[in-house]
This record gives sequence, C-alpha cells and structure tokens, in this order.
Amino acid sequence: MKEIVEIEYLDIEEKLEVKELINKIIENCFITENLENSGLYISITLTNSENIKKINKKYREIDKETDVLSFPMFEKTEITNIKELKYREPLGDIIISIEKVEEQAIEYGHSFERELSYMIVHGFYHLMGEDHIEEEDKKQMRIKEENILEKLNIVRN
Repeated sequence: MKEIVEIEYLDIEEKLEVKELINKIIENCFITENLENSGLYISITLTNSENIKKINKKYREIDKETDVLSFPMFEKTEITNIKELKYREPLGDIIISIEKVEEQAIEYGHSFERELSYMIVHGFYHLMGEDHIEEEDKKQMRIKEENILEKLNIVRN
C-alpha cells in the first residue's frame, strides 16, 4: 500500500507507538472505504491545546481549544468518484490536541489509545464529508466510526 499518512508533531514529543497506531487506523479506514489504491493521503498534526486553540481561532473564528480539527480537500460527492488519481493528492488535514485526548480519556474512563483512535477515525470521516450536525447524520457517522474501531478491537472500557 502506498504511504497514506504523513504525521507531524507540533510542540510535542514524537512517540513511535502513536505513529504506529495512527498508521494502523488510517490504513484500516482507507481499506474500509476502498481508498487504498486511490493515491490519496492524509496529513495529521499532533499538537498541544495552545496550538489547536490558535488554529481554531484562525480558521474557524472560535477562540477556544478543541480536541480535533479536520480540513477536507474534497466535497463528499467528489470522493465517491475518485478511483485512482494520477498523482498523490491530500484527502485533507487532521489536527489533534494530544493534551485534550489525555484529558478526555480520563473523563470518559477509557484508555489514551481508545480516545486517540476515536479522534483519528472521527477526523477521517469529516475528511470524507461526514458530519454530525443533524441527528440522523450523527447516527450514520457514529456507525462508521464504531465499525472501524471494532475491526481493530479498540473498544470502550
């Protein structure tokens, strides 16, 4: 399989186990959505709460920290028509606050691995054009997210 994820660490320590987890999850997402031969890739930036707050303010005009931000490059309808690109193209960017992942893992009573995995899958489906504004859309997105996590045996504690 072609390289499908680029990981950047912004003001946080790089950890091999995190990189391996991200690669495993994104690979499974691509296979599930039949994108493994598409030529698409995802850029993931792992950072701290201070940086994600700045990014959130700059691009969404929301002056607070968040857990994950997704910046898709395609409309949902365009993605379904992508079979194989001539050149590598970004599906989009995902930015995750590792500090928020740690906080939420404690708050929700599950592992760091589970929370980070959920953030990655959640961000991936936003790049795929999914959202959770309407209740029915939220249900469909949650089903897709849980499907990926269950395949990888990453379940709630």
